[in-house]
Amino acid sequence: MVLFKRKPVQFLPPAEIEDENAEVWHIPQTGEIFASYEDYLTRLTQRRFNDQITGHSGLTFFEAFKSEVCIVDNHSKSSAHSRKQLAGGKEVEASFPEALKGPILRKVQFQTVSRLDNLVDQIYEEFKHDYYPGEEVTVTMDGGDRVHGLVRDKTAFGPRSLPDGSQALPTTRYLVNLKESESETIVTDEHICRDRGIFTKAMLRSFIKKTVTRDAWNGAPWLVKHDYAGQYHIDTRVPPHLRYDTKVQERKQLQAQKRASLPHETNGHSPSSGLNSGPMRLPELKPAPKGKSKPGQPGQGNKALKWPLNIPVHGGNPFSYPPNHYDQAPPQREPTPPPPPPPPPKYPIEDLQLDPREDRKRPPLQYLCKNPPVQVENGDAEDNDIDMDSVGPLLETWDTLNVYCEVFKLDSFTFDDFVETMCVASEEVPVQLFEEIHCSVLKILVDSEADGGKVRINLPEIEEEDSDEDDEDEDESAEPTPEPEPKPVGRATRSSMARLEAEKMAAELAAAEAEDEAEEEVKHRAEELLKDYDWIEHLRKRDFTNGGWERIMVGLLHQLSKSERQQDACEELLFELVPADVEPTQDTVRQTYAELDVNFRIKALQIICMLTTETKAIRGYMEDCSETMTTYRKEKIEWQRQRKQAVEDLRQMNEQRKILLPDNMPPVPSQTPVKAEDDVKMTDADESHMSREEDGEATEEDTATRKKRRRSQPTKQQKREEELAKKELARKEKEKKAEKKAEKAAKPPPQSKQFIKLLKDIQKKEDLIKNCEEEIAVLDNDLREADCPRTRVLGKDRFWNRYYWFERNGMPYGGLPDSSTASADYANGCIWVQGPDELEREGYIDLPSDLQDEYKAKFNMTVPERKTMEEGKTSVFNARQWGYISEPEHVDALIKWLDPRGFNELRLRKELLNYKEKIAKHMENRKTYLTEGEEPEKKEETKRMSTRIRDKTPEPPNYRCLQWENTTALEEVGHLHSDPPPPPRARKQNKKREALSEAASGPATKTRRRRGG
Repeated sequence: MVLFKRKPVQFLPPAEIEDENAEVWHIPQTGEIFASYEDYLTRLTQRRFNDQITGHSGLTFFEAFKSEVCIVDNHSKSSAHSRKQLAGGKEVEASFPEALKGPILRKVQFQTVSRLDNLVDQIYEEFKHDYYPGEEVTVTMDGGDRVHGLVRDKTAFGPRSLPDGSQALPTTRYLVNLKESESETIVTDEHICRDRGIFTKAMLRSFIKKTVTRDAWNGAPWLVKHDYAGQYHIDTRVPPHLRYDTKVQERKQLQAQKRASLPHETNGHSPSSGLNSGPMRLPELKPAPKGKSKPGQPGQGNKALKWPLNIPVHGGNPFSYPPNHYDQAPPQREPTPPPPPPPPPKYPIEDLQLDPREDRKRPPLQYLCKNPPVQVENGDAEDNDIDMDSVGPLLETWDTLNVYCEVFKLDSFTFDDFVETMCVASEEVPVQLFEEIHCSVLKILVDSEADGGKVRINLPEIEEEDSDEDDEDEDESAEPTPEPEPKPVGRATRSSMARLEAEKMAAELAAAEAEDEAEEEVKHRAEELLKDYDWIEHLRKRDFTNGGWERIMVGLLHQLSKSERQQDACEELLFELVPADVEPTQDTVRQTYAELDVNFRIKALQIICMLTTETKAIRGYMEDCSETMTTYRKEKIEWQRQRKQAVEDLRQMNEQRKILLPDNMPPVPSQTPVKAEDDVKMTDADESHMSREEDGEATEEDTATRKKRRRSQPTKQQKREEELAKKELARKEKEKKAEKKAEKAAKPPPQSKQFIKLLKDIQKKEDLIKNCEEEIAVLDNDLREADCPRTRVLGKDRFWNRYYWFERNGMPYGGLPDSSTASADYANGCIWVQGPDELEREGYIDLPSDLQDEYKAKFNMTVPERKTMEEGKTSVFNARQWGYISEPEHVDALIKWLDPRGFNELRLRKELLNYKEKIAKHMENRKTYLTEGEEPEKKEETKRMSTRIRDKTPEPPNYRCLQWENTTALEEVGHLHSDPPPPPRARKQNKKREALSEAASGPATKTRRRRGG
């Protein structure tokens, strides 16, 4: 802040100028206008300003302002002050330790120490031997070695009571991370210190000057500026006892109490002394002040005459009090002025604290499920059997398979093909994608026999049946227990007979309930299916054909059902896969899995995909990606450094080009003046004559007549022709000289070579900058694709809905470029919207009744009512509900709907603007891919009508997902995951076997050729 006489600068009001045509002088930095040049020059050049941060004085306003923001230019030669390099606000903030800023500002807030020096001394003494997490310190080890470290944690202990009754001093322990050994140690403040120059009084004084302000009244507290208070979360509400109006009120009350405690005297007599105690002393007379009293102001000339306050001047007894003197009420205090209006909010703020807007609504959402949370139109919901609770696991599974497709050895596939696969795969429509996904994921869980057959996941243990059989053998070998002797039967009575009948009925009822419970316990027959079948061993052998992978899935789910966390989900799947009323065989399991509901398929696939995150393959891939990202970041920093240097060099070259440009302007072409008419005619005549001679038009007659004329010409005529010929020669020589002079003038000046070289250098620098920017863009894309550990969210809106674009990270925008469906040129092609989680919903949307009433009083509606109004007819209400946006124009509408004045929507809008073009492009690609898949299907339906009439054999429907082929497995493994590995090839083969092997390898080669085309 620039100060003028130790106070903030007050800008002058605009001067009153009556003549609009008068000349004025304006300072654009301050907005001040002056009518005279002397006032303008005085204001501009006066050296009476000082910098609050550095304390330098004797500066102009602009020099003081620059010294606060940055280093003052040292080229100014007007005074010694301007030639010094002053440390500005940015330099002070950068050099001050970051870990101390928050604690120091909290300590300074609302301090009432008047002098800044005293405040600096107090804060410095308190923080000199106190350290905070994040500070770089020097630790003194036991051997005396000094090691640099970083404070990780701080623990303060209060004073302890000793056995002798005294108290020990409070201590503080610090957890320090040592840089050299990369180990951690716990030390006290006696063995820790800061480096010299890190925290000094001068730095602390400059930092407090920059970040703290104080009003200009006695007793005003120090207040942290709003920017820093918001950054370090410091409360800015001033306590009531430190406010200015409270201090003024206290002073008034204190003065009133003093006046009430002192007796009210009038010229030496108190009112309690009685009226008849003696004559009153006359007032003192003083000479009248010089000057005449103005008319209309009576008594101005007698101003020095000290009359008592309640003695009338004109009339009445001058030595007595008025009759109502003692009945007068005390003077009333002035009313407290109303508090100033609150300052306008500084955006961004909380999104729901902005005023509702009825003119804009969020674009409608579409739903992938059969049970959307709201009533929607026909086009906003998909016609399938997917439940809303299955949409989230479906997206999670697809994202996992595509992000780690290189680990699974799978071709990438679009989300629409994945949904279609999960819905239509059956015995009648075998889909390669469905089988390849399950087999590739199962391969990650257990290594093959060739790789050691190690199980890569933690499985719950299954109770062995051998212990039960041993118990049965022991029971059989034991001696039979003797039967109890029958009790003597007493006399049968009615009551005893009724009691026996009731006991018999209760026993029968208990037996029936036990049978029902036993029947309920047998929900599935997985144990019978897995009897004498080791699913892990079959998985090691990659026995996937003819229902093999389906049986392995049952074995895996059965073992996972022993875990309490996954018991319910696995038991539900086993009940569907191995029902109690179906014979448990491998073939029946294959048929059951082919007919399984799509929601159970999604649940089973999600379970095994989540297991892969524990495996070494996925963990290793993540670590490799992390190392790759580190390499990319270093390369990006290097390219950014080159680009920065090239930009600076280009700037200097452009400045040099501006200097050389006036001397290297292209010459203006000069126009030759028109000659005299006779010269033109002579030239024309000569040229026509020469042309005739050259063309051979002259005849013998012409030559004869020319000779006769030459002979007959007099001597004067010959002289005249000679003079004209001389003139013609002189004119031609003059023209040649003019042409040579013009050529010399047209030649570039000597500096042009330097200028041309400079232009070439500028072009090279521009090409270098362009190359750097292209390389940085490529590295940014590589960083985005390598960022695979978690799915990045685009952001949240005002109602805490999450927005996802799954191509945002971890995968190429259009899937792998060598995939079998790479022609689709998109991966997901939609923006997915997830509802708020439970904590966000309860804390921001479904508020308690008192908070809803408070919100309604402010905005005339509750938060749920606002959600219904601003989101339209389609909404999601919890984290298990999903909707999506698939139209490019709806992306523009969504960006317009977001309000950048809110915290959440400011970030979301920024992300959408960054990826807007990519999102719209892949949405268009998705629409093209889906429409192209529908048109061939309609054409083939018309063709199949005639073939059905001829052949009488129905053909399978043509689905898009059938076009997908796992070319990655064919290239890297040599066969599909669902196929058994080929047997080892013998050394010698006859011609028949070679022909068979070539025929067997033919389709794979054909597949790759078709993929390449």
